[in-house]
Parts: sequence; structure tokens; C-alpha cells
Amino acid sequence: MTGIRRLAQHLDISIGTVSRALNGRPDVNEETRRRVLQAATELGYVPNQSGRSLRQGTTNIIGFMMQTGTEITGQGDTFFMSVFDGIQTVFARHRLDLVALLCSSSEDPDDYLKRVVARGFADGLILSATQRHDPRFEFLAKRKIPFVTLGRSLTDVGQPWLDLDFEGMAQISIDRLVARGHRRIAVTRPHDDVNLGHLFVDQSARALAGHGLALDPELIFSSLPNEAGGYQVARQLLAMTDRPTAILLVNETIAIGFYRGLSEAGVKPGRDIAIIGRQSPQSHFLSPSLTGFTLSRRDLGIALAEALLATMPAFSHLYPDADPRKVWSEDLIEGESDAHTLPA
Repeated sequence: MTGIRRLAQHLDISIGTVSRALNGRPDVNEETRRRVLQAATELGYVPNQSGRSLRQGTTNIIGFMMQTGTEITGQGDTFFMSVFDGIQTVFARHRLDLVALLCSSSEDPDDYLKRVVARGFADGLILSATQRHDPRFEFLAKRKIPFVTLGRSLTDVGQPWLDLDFEGMAQISIDRLVARGHRRIAVTRPHDDVNLGHLFVDQSARALAGHGLALDPELIFSSLPNEAGGYQVARQLLAMTDRPTAILLVNETIAIGFYRGLSEAGVKPGRDIAIIGRQSPQSHFLSPSLTGFTLSRRDLGIALAEALLATMPAFSHLYPDADPRKVWSEDLIEGESDAHTLPA
């Protein structure tokens, strides 16, 4: 392994110039930067992380805070692995490391975050599972710790955020189902106070109202974000005397369990009930095929990383065009699960 002194000797330039080039500083000629990075790769340069952190007062670590009880159960880990890949693609350019910070479902997320911050573990943070009112935002803002959120909140301290287009999904789905004759449409939402559930249900209600319809409170099903949660929703729906003719599944993790619950009762998606959900790698194996929304999770991760670095003084000049706030649109993939059409 090669250190910075050996790298400087090999290139016959000063240690200071090599250091600035490796750290992405703007006062380095682009050709020199290219030579330094190329030589670092060829010679296997590995920075002395402990010494570097002491000198700079940084850790070169970015933490991604997740809640194990709600986000990485079932297929959720598939979603985040792709997001992580996109994030680390950006961080690798700057020799930054991404670390997942897993908050147990039995611990208060605010207390967990305070403990992480007190240890000075990371230079910046990415928060997920954003709540309707999220005190974590104000805590980090007061301590001037750079952070970006995957998800919106009514709490707003001016931080950058990216979120999926849950409102767009609700509007497109309701319009599509109403056009096929459906009037009694159910929706799902996460079981906790995560903000995406509010966004999705509220827009579903507005979309139905635009067609002169109302969202029946009995047709709002809360569930855990996993296969078991989807199965439970199916059981609850089947037990109803006046069943809905269509349903929207807000979370990609519940479709498999929902299909299983319907199958056990002899109810077939697309024939007996219309279903629109969100695509996952596993949903491609469902039969009949799921009509659902999809996105590039890796690209979402890249955008998250760039939005965060744009707020950090050491990197902001490298990302002047990073979008600080964006609703990430998804594409609808048509399947057979919403083929059930009611007579006019």
C-alpha cells in the first residue's frame, strides 16, 4: 500500500498538491488532479484515515439512518441496497464511506440519533422514514450537521430532500380505476406516522373527490411493510361484507402477501379485484402480472448523495447543479392485475 508521501515522490509534486487533489479542492489544475487520481489507483494509495481525520476534524463517513422495524423487513432491504449502490458511487469519488445506522424498533429514533451525533461518528447524515412531524430535523439543524432526507415532513428547516411521487401515483391510479368503472376503491398506508402515508391517502381522497367520489374510511388499510402485512390486508378486505372492487398498494413490499391472501380465498387479481401497486424485483414473479410503478433506485441514491454533498463546504463547488428538493417521478408498468373492469 502506498502513502501520500510515496505518491508525491512518484509524481514529483508536493505533498500539499497531492493532498488537495485527492480531497477535491478547487485550487488544483484539472490535469494535475487527473494525474494524481490515476497514480493513486495504479499504486494502490490508501490514506491514513486516523491521521487525516485528526488534521481535518472530519471522519469522511456519511451515515444513513434507518429504522429496522419499518424499513428493512421483507423486501425493503432490496430497495435500500440499490439506493446504497447509487450513493456510494458518488461518495467513492471523494473517498467517503457510507455506513448504515440501524435504529432498533424498540428504541426511540430521536434518542438514537442524539447518541450518534454525540459520538461525532459522521460528517453528514441521510435520514429516511421521515415522520409527519420529525424532531430529528431541528436537532441536526441546531448543531449545523449537514443532512438530506429521503422523504418529506411538515417539519422544515430548509434541508434538502428527495421523495417519491406518492401524490402522482395516487392521482394516476385513481383516474385509471375510475375510468374502468370502479367507485369503491381501497388504499393502503404504513401502520405508523411516516409522512408518505399521509401524502398518499390525502391525494387519493382528493383524486376521488375530483370524480365526485369519497374515500370511505373503512377502505383505508394500515399494514406493516412486509409480506405478512400484505397478507393481513387481504384477510381484512375479504372479511368485509361490501368489498372494494379495486385497491392501491402504496408499498412495494406487501404485494406478494396480498396476492397470497387472495389466492387462498380463490379471489384472482385482475378478474375479481383490480390492483395497482409498486414494482419490486420479486413482483415480477407474480401472476397475473402486477400493474405498478417503478423507478431507478440507483439513480435516486446518486441524487441523494449529490444533494447532501452540495450542502457541505468541502464539496459544494463540485455540485452546483444538484437539485436540493425534488419529487422523484415513477413510471407505470402496465400488467394484468387491474384488468377488472366494471360495466358502465
